[in-house]
Amino acid sequence: MVEREIREVFVAAGAEGLLHAVPVGAGRGHAPEAEVAVGADESVVIASVLKILVVLEFARQAAAGQLDPRERVRVTTADRLGGWGTAGCADDVELSLRDLAYFAMAVSDNTAADLLLARIGLDTVRLLAEELGLPGIRVVGGPRDVLESMLADVGARTEAEFAACWPTLPDERKRRLAVLDPERSNAGTPRDITRLLRLIWRDEAGPAQACHQVRELMGRQVFRHRLVSGFPDEVAVAAKTGTLPGLHAEAGVVRHPDGACYAVAVFARTRELTASRPAVDTAIGAAARIAVDFLRTKGV
Repeated sequence: MVEREIREVFVAAGAEGLLHAVPVGAGRGHAPEAEVAVGADESVVIASVLKILVVLEFARQAAAGQLDPRERVRVTTADRLGGWGTAGCADDVELSLRDLAYFAMAVSDNTAADLLLARIGLDTVRLLAEELGLPGIRVVGGPRDVLESMLADVGARTEAEFAACWPTLPDERKRRLAVLDPERSNAGTPRDITRLLRLIWRDEAGPAQACHQVRELMGRQVFRHRLVSGFPDEVAVAAKTGTLPGLHAEAGVVRHPDGACYAVAVFARTRELTASRPAVDTAIGAAARIAVDFLRTKGV
């Protein structure tokens, strides 16, 4: 069975994997019943995969004229949350809302996503999940809330203190962090994530202009070590990663040259609470390839 093969890929990498893959409906036709599901209805922390919803809500508001995507935002030292993008700047920078959306998607910039979320409203993102029929998605807070939760759970005042004390903590205490608990953090099911992707790719998640913008930004993600690693060069992948200690995730749409598209959401959890596990990242791509190839053999 294809599900067993996928599980074995993750076991070999020292991880437990959850996956859902389904045809988007473009290209060679659509069969709603066709899917590959491995723990697809289990709630899991979604980490930065949440940024898809955040950027979608921004794009919807821009398309509706509720905000000007060219509105300028100043990113100061106090705004920086660590990670990629503007977090690495030595000085204050100023950019537009739409460039915040770009950085949030392209390099998973936590600061950019947090400022964008502050502008569009956390409650509107929660309402968007409800509107789109995604009952398994829980939106607790933005990147700043995630960081503050992690600091509080280990008794650190700053990111530097957290980095210093993290290696000294026993694994049992690390696993009790709220951000790693689907009941206390931003969470969802793999099936809800692929539904979100299908709605975006079908222009059913909002105005066509907004959906197009999200697709275009997801196609500009720079990270190529997870889903992309499983497919040949001629297959296009538009995706968003998510990473926390012990969690490696990516959700995206795989497009074959014949036009057939497949939404895939993969979440891999490891016992070792590290953020870097190349073998697990490669397993995500391999599992996605197995799932998509199976769907293609079914003619969907």
